[in-house]
Amino acid sequence: MSVGLLIIRLVIGLTFVGHGAQKLFGWFGGHGLKGTAGWLESIGVKPGVLMAFLAGAGELVGGLLFAAGFLTPVGALLIVVTMLVAIFTVHGKNGYWATESGFEYNAILIAVAIGVALIGPGSYALDAIVFG
Repeated sequence: MSVGLLIIRLVIGLTFVGHGAQKLFGWFGGHGLKGTAGWLESIGVKPGVLMAFLAGAGELVGGLLFAAGFLTPVGALLIVVTMLVAIFTVHGKNGYWATESGFEYNAILIAVAIGVALIGPGSYALDAIVFG
């Protein structure tokens, strides 16, 4: 079970780290803070720079915590909040299915984050080392 949780945490967590780095630093083909802020303002999310920073930081920090299995419920919460904001600001109006830019993918990520937070991160996690 712990190896399965490790795989889930690493894939989901490191993907969030990458998305946060796209927003904050422009890495991995992202647009950086100013580009992300401009896009957010174009869809009515203001102030763009602050919201881009919060989204990027939530993804980066949440992803790091989740991947490491350290303060796992906090990492999961950051992932869930970021995905809920994405649903309410971008994807929710498009329905459920990702093929229509809906919130299907966001819902899956929310379910995984909550599931891991409730089950626990497994033995191969910093939480297991630090908190026993």
